[in-house]
Amino acid sequence: MAIEQLLILAAIALVASVVLSKVSERLGVPALLLFLGIGMLAGSDGPGGVYFDNARLSQALGTVALVYILFAGGLETDVRSMRAVLKPALSLSTLGVLLTALITGVCAQWALGLGWLQSFLIGSIVSSTDAAAVFSVLRSKHVSLKEPVRPFLELESGSNDPMAVFLTIGLIGLIQNPGRTMWSMIPLFFQQMLIGLLVAYLMSKVFIWVINRIKLDYEGLYPVLGLGWVLLIYGVTAVLGGSGFLAVYIAGIILGNFTFSNKKSLMRFHDGIAWLMQIAMFFTLGLLVFPRQLVMVAGQGLLMSLLLILVGRPVSVFVGLMFSRFNLREKLLISWVGLRGSVPIVLATFPLQAGLDQDHFIFNLVFFIVITSVLLQGTSIPLVARWLRVDAPLVRKRRYPIDFDDSENADMQLVDFIVPFGARAAGQSILNLGFPKDSLITLISRNEEFILPRGETLLEEGDVLLMLVDKKTLPAVRAVLGIR
Repeated sequence: MAIEQLLILAAIALVASVVLSKVSERLGVPALLLFLGIGMLAGSDGPGGVYFDNARLSQALGTVALVYILFAGGLETDVRSMRAVLKPALSLSTLGVLLTALITGVCAQWALGLGWLQSFLIGSIVSSTDAAAVFSVLRSKHVSLKEPVRPFLELESGSNDPMAVFLTIGLIGLIQNPGRTMWSMIPLFFQQMLIGLLVAYLMSKVFIWVINRIKLDYEGLYPVLGLGWVLLIYGVTAVLGGSGFLAVYIAGIILGNFTFSNKKSLMRFHDGIAWLMQIAMFFTLGLLVFPRQLVMVAGQGLLMSLLLILVGRPVSVFVGLMFSRFNLREKLLISWVGLRGSVPIVLATFPLQAGLDQDHFIFNLVFFIVITSVLLQGTSIPLVARWLRVDAPLVRKRRYPIDFDDSENADMQLVDFIVPFGARAAGQSILNLGFPKDSLITLISRNEEFILPRGETLLEEGDVLLMLVDKKTLPAVRAVLGIR
């Protein structure tokens, strides 16, 4: 195929994926399923007719994609809102993943008749969950989840991928080296986690120091710096024997909760890169699978999917959250929203690359499990959330036509305040309220419209004030508005 034809095919796949992501919201189906579908249609069994059977390239692309997806997820993690759920989330993302892998492995050995190591390998591959798939379904139905379930799921599903990667790679090593035992994985686990945490912390601090002092002449170079730094974190961690996936996720959390130069532009850039990586990864994995082979594993895949949904995930949730404050209804919902997404499909390429899955059985089985998980669980999440009474109205993040990129040394920051109902400020003009001199109302959002403020502008209950304020005067501004 000529390079021009490849470029046209790639462009059509990219544009179609973006357009269909809007369709996925209306249908209440995660976009990843449509991205996979586009890849399958372009493959050798589809009208595209493109033959692709390169497991090594798929694994390499999947690894790079996961690096940027995990980093972007860490950037969006608000540590302050997740402190209350930190311990149970870490419990479920480590102990819960291990239990899911073990229980699913036992089920695989019973249902599929495979060896124990091969069965546990399958369990490890499908042991992690995908928060992006969950929240895309909820967003499409204009539904959210009550506190603390929502921040818990965000943190748990974002932090459980490194454990699944560790188990998968460890079990592949055991299969390839029969002389090793499972006990040898314990020191390796602590080594990978500790090195990953240490490298993430050190390189994040160095990045903040560098970006605040480098003073580049071209603003477009800052995202390039960030792009390279993420790969550097992963590469250095992996070379030192640590978990590169854990390192990039923790680095994202650290950077997302510190102030540095050009932070907002970098966050927007990495959000776009994460979407690009998802589209490219799912399209490639869609090419790698042969739909006709999926039919051959349909019965076994459906059985394993049901065992994972009804046994593996619930048991791990109830054991992992045994000492948490979550009630029965919340635990049931957490059990049900354990969707499988991008990570299991990428991990399924690891046995292919290692020569342990020459007939593509594991890959096709995992692929089928992910699809059925998305279809069975994904489409029913809003209904289950309402039935268990843990749903809440979706509050969309406000977007403003102006922005302010604060830096580490800046005393000013852009903050939005809501005028409380019944507050003294409601019904009064801005001029008469007596805001501190070093604060400025730059924009007022009222009933989905924007108002340019003037001294005589009267504030109303529910107004959202976008204010440029000094960090030291934040309490005074809140006091004027009657915000506790």
